[in-house]
This record gives sequence, C-alpha cells and structure tokens, in this order.
Amino acid sequence: MKKIILLGATGSIGTQTLAIIRENPEKFQLVALSFGRNMERGRAIIQEFKPKVVAVWHTRDRVTLEAEFPNVKFFNGLQGLREVATYLDGDVLLNAVMGSVGLLPTLDAIEAGKAIAIANKETLVTAGHLVMRAAKEKNVSLLPVDSEHSAILQALNGENPERIEKLVLTASGGSFRDKTREQLSEVTVKEALKHPNWNMGNKLTIDSATMFNKGLEVMEAHWLFGVSYDDIEVVIQRESIIHSMVQFVDGSFIAQLGTPDMRMPIQYALTYPDRLYIPYEKEFRITDFSALHFEKVDYERFPALKLAYNAGKIGGTMPTVLNAANEIAVAGFLNGQVAFYNIEALVENAMNRHTSISEPDLDTILQVDQETRAYVKTLL
Repeated sequence: MKKIILLGATGSIGTQTLAIIRENPEKFQLVALSFGRNMERGRAIIQEFKPKVVAVWHTRDRVTLEAEFPNVKFFNGLQGLREVATYLDGDVLLNAVMGSVGLLPTLDAIEAGKAIAIANKETLVTAGHLVMRAAKEKNVSLLPVDSEHSAILQALNGENPERIEKLVLTASGGSFRDKTREQLSEVTVKEALKHPNWNMGNKLTIDSATMFNKGLEVMEAHWLFGVSYDDIEVVIQRESIIHSMVQFVDGSFIAQLGTPDMRMPIQYALTYPDRLYIPYEKEFRITDFSALHFEKVDYERFPALKLAYNAGKIGGTMPTVLNAANEIAVAGFLNGQVAFYNIEALVENAMNRHTSISEPDLDTILQVDQETRAYVKTLL
C-alpha cells in the first residue's frame, strides 16, 4: 500500500485524487494533507480519511481544527506545507497546490527521499534546474500529473529517448479560442471560466484561455524529458482527446488518447508503471468521434505562448518572472482589477524590465519572485 501525502486537497486535482484513493482503499492511504481556506471541505476530508498530519494556511484555522481533531497534528503557513511534505510515514508526495508556494515543499520532499507526483507547474517552471538536479542526486522519481506530460511519459514507455524528434503538446485553445484579439477586450470573468472540455480550477482555466498554461507546460516538458525548446511543438486539438504525442526520428508518432478526465493521469502517476481500473460514468469509445481536428497555433492570437517560449529559451530567472507576473495578473483579472486582454501585457512588461540571472540559486529565485509580484501589483 502506498501512503500518500496530498498538498492542495480541496482543489480540483486534490478532489480527484481523493476519489482515486476512495476507490482503491487496498492500494492507497492518505496519511497527510494540506488545504488552504476551504474549512468546510477540509473538515469533511479529515473526517473521512483520518490523516495523521494536516497543514492549513491561517493560524486561526489551525487553532480551530486542533480543538476539533485532537488526534491530528496541525501546522499552518508555508512552514506547515513543508512539514506535511516531509511527513516521515509518507511514501509519495502529490503536489497539487497552485502557484510558486509549491516549490519549497517539493524540494524538501525530494531531500527526504519521497517519490514525487507533480501537478504544481510552477515548481519546474521557476526552478527546474534545481528540482531535476536534486531528484537525480537523491534517486527520486518525479512523475507528471498533467495530462499532456503523462501522455508523453506513456508514449515513451520502452522507447529510446535519444530517438525523439519532437514532443507535440496538444491544447484545447481555451474558452476564447474562436474569438479574435479585438473581441477579447470585453470578456468577463464568468465567460473566461467556462472551459470547453476540462473541469479545472479558476486560475488554471484562465491560464488555458490565455495559453499561459500551455507555455508553462512547454517549460515543464523541457525539464521532465530533457528536450530543447526548439523540439517542443504546441498544436490545437479541439476535442482534447489526444492528450499529447511524441514524434520519433523515423517519422513515427505515438499518441495517448482518452476521455478528458484528470483521474487518468493522476492515477497513472500514483501507480506507475502499473494501471488500475477507473469507473467512468460513460465509457470512452473512439467511434463516438467522426473526426479529430488539429490546428497550428497563431502566436499573434496567443502571445502568452510566445512569451513563455521566449522566457524558457532565455532561461535563468526569466521563467520565474513570467510565472510570478502571470499569477498576479490573473488574480487581478479574477478580482476585477485587470481586463482579460491586458494579462499578457502585464507579463511582457515585467519581462522587459528584468535582466535574467543565469543558474540562479534558490534564494535568488525566491527574491526575484517576490520582487516581480510587488512590481506587477503596482500596475494593477
């Protein structure tokens, strides 16, 4: 039985991870978790799964829960996340928190020898060189939870990585894929949160609409699979049925297909290289699709993706700046402070004023992250 540490238990990925654990009690046990501010949902999870340690964000919530659950050890804040991530009795850390707050807990868990299932994009985007180096030194497995990277992992099973010609990441195009740039000036938060195919959290859905999400995934793929940015392509695949592909030097493509349901890549990361049955409400039948559609990405229409490629190729601290600026810009949009159309402009502004620092250490990354956030907040 694998003992699971879950960071971000009340979010979209966390909720689906809990469903997998619930369906497979003989395979998985939830021993530690974190959640942010959703006390009602957090209480229910503690009552059902009976973890040994829990981290929340606010001190007042920790105090409240300590009184309600005297047999559980509680922590709070960033230090709380780090304590939970390294819980001695845990085997696998599934990091599903949103944002750069997931970086330090991941590095701590690697140092503690935990296997890592990574759904926190920002960990690899901001410090991929540090994370991959640490995982290699500690001989720790780092398995992707994103559907795109899981698809690539599956396509590469049994293959020689030196024979890769190109990685092809698929994208739905997001909520506004059929709108022109001019039509984006008046879109609302409610409209932006209606993803055509996937059920995701708010920030991730907005990132999908701008394509910053796909840009972050390009950077993740670079680090996870050791492929240069010039050999990573993004294509629009409207149905979200082909989750990604690998092209090999002989011209062959291997693709992973399936229903757009995050339980599949989450469970694969937890069972790798094995597979378990998933009880879908509707069986996936390839004959339900008379056609699958592919389109080239228009980088003028989706400038966020171009910014992400540029940040990745520049390297150093530039991906940290892109990620931090985007997090603040998206939060500003969700709070009604920024127009959707201006999210990319805020990120580009932050990138233009930054001179990248090569091979940054952890302290430098954290400092640049905070400085960028503070700067972009002045622009809201």
